[in-house]
Amino acid sequence: MRPLTEEEMKTFFEKLAKYIGRNIRFLLDRKDENYCFRLHKDRVYYASEKLVRKAQCIPRENLAAIGTCFGKFTKTHKFRLEITCLDYLARFAQYKIWIKPAGVMSYLYGNHVLKAHLGRITENTPKNQGVVYFSMGDIPLGFGVSAYSTKECRKVEGTAIIAFHQADVGQYLRDEDSLTAFSS
Repeated sequence: MRPLTEEEMKTFFEKLAKYIGRNIRFLLDRKDENYCFRLHKDRVYYASEKLVRKAQCIPRENLAAIGTCFGKFTKTHKFRLEITCLDYLARFAQYKIWIKPAGVMSYLYGNHVLKAHLGRITENTPKNQGVVYFSMGDIPLGFGVSAYSTKECRKVEGTAIIAFHQADVGQYLRDEDSLTAFSS
């Protein structure tokens, strides 16, 4: 477990900024306790500094995880957010899409969001921007990328894909093995 390098930090924050923008500061400047990001086995974890200090006495090969996993670096040094960070993305998201009850199951099976399933969308959502998906009851379901801006969404037909799927809470069941630190 180690702090992120400058290059890793830049790549990580660029990806995170697509979803929460300047709200990244709320992750680091907390009133309750100091939190930090640490890299362990190519995965980025968000944990309190108190927990990080306690975990430093555990050998690296014996340490499975620490804190909340935000995602992992691929072999090509790109960063991929994982569904395990959804709670933080949902809390600080700039752009949100609410899915109608009829479209929730389709989305949770890994399909993109169609215009027919769109309940609401945050005003002024730009095209190709990171969005967080919610049910109409404000339960976070996942995240992805908008295919159209808010204005363009009003004009497209009902079968058009308005947002691309990247991760959803159904992955906890479908990809259970790959979400843990025990798998590579």
